[in-house]
Amino acid sequence: MKKLLLAPLFALGLGACAPTQSVVQVPTFEVQSVRLTGLSLPSGPNPATASITLRLRVGNPNPVPVRLANIGGQLILDGQNVGSVNLPNVNLPARGEAEQLANLSLPVTLQTAGAFLRVARGQQVAYRVDGTFTADLGVLGHPTFGPFTFTQGVWQQPAILPF
Repeated sequence: MKKLLLAPLFALGLGACAPTQSVVQVPTFEVQSVRLTGLSLPSGPNPATASITLRLRVGNPNPVPVRLANIGGQLILDGQNVGSVNLPNVNLPARGEAEQLANLSLPVTLQTAGAFLRVARGQQVAYRVDGTFTADLGVLGHPTFGPFTFTQGVWQQPAILPF
């Protein structure tokens, strides 16, 4: 009887020593496009704002569907945090992708105005999106993962300002 009980424990012990692959892989994030669509000047109580459209592709390398309750991040331009990005309820098929669209209205400050003006003039600006994501694991809860650098690159678009 003791041998019957010890055999499974021994097998588990050996299995713990063997190299294994990660069971769950982190989703991938890729900016498909980012576009500055407008800049507004301050008027009365309203601050200056930059209107941005961000298209993000989220990939699921796992063999099961995943629901991300939220992807939350910060858009960084030339080292300056210019604002928040929030994408709720992202459903990812097994080994598939989902494209998410975020229309952002971000405040323009003295620290960030230069970066937004360079983009508006068609010049290159380094960008990065840092953040976390929360997985919806049903009865297992809603764990948050990160922070991560989701994506980074160089943002350049046709000029929207003539000067």
